[in-house]
Amino acid sequence: MRATVGGMQKILFVMTAADKWTLDDGTEHPTGFWAEEAVVPYRTFKDAGFEIVVATPGAQVPPVDQASLAPDANGGEEGAERVRHELESFAELNNPIGLEDIDLDEYAAVFYPGGHGPMEDLAVNADSGRLVTEALRSGKPLGVVCHAPAALLAATGSDGQSPFEGYRLTGFTNAEEKQAGLAGKAKWLLQDRLVRIGAEFQEGEPWQSHTVVDRNLFTGQNPASSAPLAREIINALTERGKSGSSD
Repeated sequence: MRATVGGMQKILFVMTAADKWTLDDGTEHPTGFWAEEAVVPYRTFKDAGFEIVVATPGAQVPPVDQASLAPDANGGEEGAERVRHELESFAELNNPIGLEDIDLDEYAAVFYPGGHGPMEDLAVNADSGRLVTEALRSGKPLGVVCHAPAALLAATGSDGQSPFEGYRLTGFTNAEEKQAGLAGKAKWLLQDRLVRIGAEFQEGEPWQSHTVVDRNLFTGQNPASSAPLAREIINALTERGKSGSSD
């Protein structure tokens, strides 16, 4: 049965394998995936009855950005401890499949957590570029949050244009990158590149939850947007199921 296993729908988490982000001066900034953007959607999807499969370039175990485990990134020590606990329970992280081995028919939706890692690898990964293009054309929900929209940059249509041209979307903004202190060190900024491919970038207030849905593309601006984005995808899958259009 497509998109299910034992009657349970599967959601594909595509995650970075990069543990560093190369800055404009050639130095390497430690990075990975941002914990909150992985564990909060993971728990939201699991609680709704979905199975999660993780995929990365080369089937490498995705590295967590250690900065995302700090108390100041999680509203205090209690929040940090909760995120660390959820990360330990995210067993699928330890057994990823390779991006080159994905059959989209097996999944109900595709979700990309952020962190600066995707700026390093997924932004230029051809397998990921083909996947987001195929997901967009399939009509299945494609969710990307924070820096993960960098993965959309690797997609090119047969006409040489981005398949995301003309789509309304959001992602980590220039303002947020500046406030985080890394804008002046980056080779390029995500918001600028998404505008350059012809997307209609919609910017919310820094660090506040902001999601944009255009057709089957679901985007979130920052870590605070990850839970609302997951819920919107679940609602869309529920509606697809009611209409009988789910795979």
